[in-house]
Amino acid sequence: MKFKVFRFKKVSSTNNTAIRIINSSNINYGMIISENQIKGRGQYGKKWISYKGNLFISFFYNIENFTISLKKLTYINCILVKKLLSHYYKNKIILKKPNDLLIDKKKICGILQETFIKHSKKYLVVGIGLNLIKNPYIKNYPTTNLCDLIKKKISKKEIENKIKKIFEYKLKKFYN
Repeated sequence: MKFKVFRFKKVSSTNNTAIRIINSSNINYGMIISENQIKGRGQYGKKWISYKGNLFISFFYNIENFTISLKKLTYINCILVKKLLSHYYKNKIILKKPNDLLIDKKKICGILQETFIKHSKKYLVVGIGLNLIKNPYIKNYPTTNLCDLIKKKISKKEIENKIKKIFEYKLKKFYN
């Protein structure tokens, strides 16, 4: 499984862009990367605060022939992002259900998953917002960013390449 990469300077949201690409093409596996998103979305209709320099990615893939349930796939997608973070941060990373990743009880990453059907084919869109260089202030919900935690700058391009390889390698195991 290879994800076709789509790069943008600015989008409303990477998930919305993924859905638009699914609708307008015959591509079954894609990765949307944007430098900026102006209307990022979180769970339950919440807004995702998108600071330039942070990571905004959505993967989309056809799940018609996947051998595992959507619930299990949701968990696996979170574990794959946790695996990415563990390349940089060696201490404990917690998965807060349904889809937040926390370090020291502070949110570093949110994952928004949506299913989408086109011509009887079912797709999963996995939006990932990762605080790389700056984290928002959210009342009653502490946040953090990776650069502050590890005390050094990280190449965004390197992270994009690593997460793509992780998703391609791990997800092909579940494709029938």
